[in-house]
Amino acid sequence: MLTFEQKLEIIESFPQLTRKDVSLKRVNFQYEESLSDKKNVVYHLHPNGNGFVYAKGIKGFNTDDKGMVNIREFAADELKELIGKSIEQLSKDYEVVETNEETFEQEKWANDEGHTLHVVLEDDMWNVYAGKNLDGTFPSYNEAKQYLMEEGFRKRYY
Repeated sequence: MLTFEQKLEIIESFPQLTRKDVSLKRVNFQYEESLSDKKNVVYHLHPNGNGFVYAKGIKGFNTDDKGMVNIREFAADELKELIGKSIEQLSKDYEVVETNEETFEQEKWANDEGHTLHVVLEDDMWNVYAGKNLDGTFPSYNEAKQYLMEEGFRKRYY
């Protein structure tokens, strides 16, 4: 296991990240240029070696419900790889598409694992379906789009 100081050295080697000291001697590192609402790449790094890295939508990492991975037992190369992928994920630009509700039928969205979801306008609500199963209902297209992007899905064209 890497020490707190070793983890700090690795994290601080990423010039894109800004250090933010928080309570109980913990440290966050934010990616200010994030194109997502998420800014914390490293969350609550503690002197005991515990801490988290944002990894929602990154293949090969099991995340908690907030999209975070515990890095307590990570080796140096694993930590570098995960932070690099997290920054890359938060750097992705998404195409903003104006939707004409009068002609909108449905959109197909897919993730890197091959799962697909469909957005359908029904009764003035935006429904997201996984096959025939309703995954979510949103009052606006932008809220449905934000949900899909946060879950790692990208719009696909037929």
